[in-house]
Amino acid sequence: MMFGLLDSRPLLEDTYADWMFAVFGWALRHFDPVMFREETVLVTPSNEHFPGRASSTGEMANLIFSQVVGFAGMQHWPVRLLPPGSCVLEPDSGVRVAGHLRGARASGPVEPGGSLTISYDPGYVNNPEAMIAVFSHTLAHYLGSTATEPPPGGTENWPQVTEILAVFLGFGLMFANTALMFPRGGCCGGPSVQRSAAVSQHDITYALAIFAALKGIPPRAVTPHLKKSLRGHFKQALREIDKRHSDRLQACTQLMRA
Repeated sequence: MMFGLLDSRPLLEDTYADWMFAVFGWALRHFDPVMFREETVLVTPSNEHFPGRASSTGEMANLIFSQVVGFAGMQHWPVRLLPPGSCVLEPDSGVRVAGHLRGARASGPVEPGGSLTISYDPGYVNNPEAMIAVFSHTLAHYLGSTATEPPPGGTENWPQVTEILAVFLGFGLMFANTALMFPRGGCCGGPSVQRSAAVSQHDITYALAIFAALKGIPPRAVTPHLKKSLRGHFKQALREIDKRHSDRLQACTQLMRA
């Protein structure tokens, strides 16, 4: 009996779930629901989405970067990859994008002389999922900064908001798989490789489940790419979304049709 009661508890408190759905709604209102509906894909850490080879750390970083920018639908943005350690993340770069922000219908920046910079830790080349997460998180920061209204919960939650926004862009698998990363060293060898996560691995997996539910992506297309310890949580999150949050899901679905 006791274990049955524990199992019936929701994965997320209602207020937290409300906030997460609100971030998706905010993203749909501001960052092109048509692009989300018709062009956004679940990006997988596989050769299908990240083909190609490189002969150096810099070449590999640039290859991954260009592919991440493409999946985000931000090819027309003046984003520029800088050498490791040289990036200055600007909250307002002055770059303004005309018309549609993302995807096939998008146009170029109003002020093409500006640029948005992104850098990376060279150690991430040995953990490309972490590199993808870092690149997409920075793109989410720049994209989110163009919204004309504050995000749900206010800008004090900006790191968390932009991680959910990166899931909205299609990169949820990489965020879930790298939310817990520990230094490698000692007998295992290799340099320390870490990614600073603002949202826990289980909560970001919940956001991934919202993305999959909105896009109609079946679990079998997600779980093979998700680390084993999160697969059960993902499936449980899908069930919870269907049973407890169908009204919130429907509200987001309506925004997708705008």
